[in-house]
Amino acid sequence: MKFLKLNNKTYDIFKWIAQILLPALGTLYFALSKIWGLPFATEVVGTIAAVDTFLGAILGISSINYNKGLENGGE
Repeated sequence: MKFLKLNNKTYDIFKWIAQILLPALGTLYFALSKIWGLPFATEVVGTIAAVDTFLGAILGISSINYNKGLENGGE
């Protein structure tokens, strides 16, 4: 059963977003909100963290499915 198995390019893009982009974006907004008085710092950073956590879970599931496929002799 093919369930949530991303191709390599898609996986790599999502991984970069989850590991680099979203944490950096959350940190940037939080820092700038304190300096410039931007609104809803906690809400924005919390939302980014929730999306990042969800994306990490999707990547983890995809990785497990990929590895199971390798164990069963296919990709």
